[in-house]
Amino acid sequence: MAYASIVMTALGLSYAGMAALSLAIDRHHRQVYGCDAPGRRRSMLRAAGSVLLILALLPCVLLWGAGAGCVAWLGVLTVGALAAALQLPYWPRSAIPLAAFVGTLSLARLAGLALG
Repeated sequence: MAYASIVMTALGLSYAGMAALSLAIDRHHRQVYGCDAPGRRRSMLRAAGSVLLILALLPCVLLWGAGAGCVAWLGVLTVGALAAALQLPYWPRSAIPLAAFVGTLSLARLAGLALG
């Protein structure tokens, strides 16, 4: 059970990070909000997405060690990017609440892993 939970944490962080990075692009921001992203929001989305993707490395390294964890992290990033890329064309308005929900749950689980 803990194995699946750690993998889902990494996948959730990866998805939330990729969704944030995709919303920093004007085309995808326009799909969701109907307008281009202001400069400050674009910078914040890029920073948040980058931090979430880096944090997705931690569960992978905790579970598989440094060598295999880095390789698994690349696979997790691929799955997160695929999920975000498949969601935006079909359900662009659901990207924000889903990424926020999944990202919050994953960050809470990551905090639980770090503390316990």
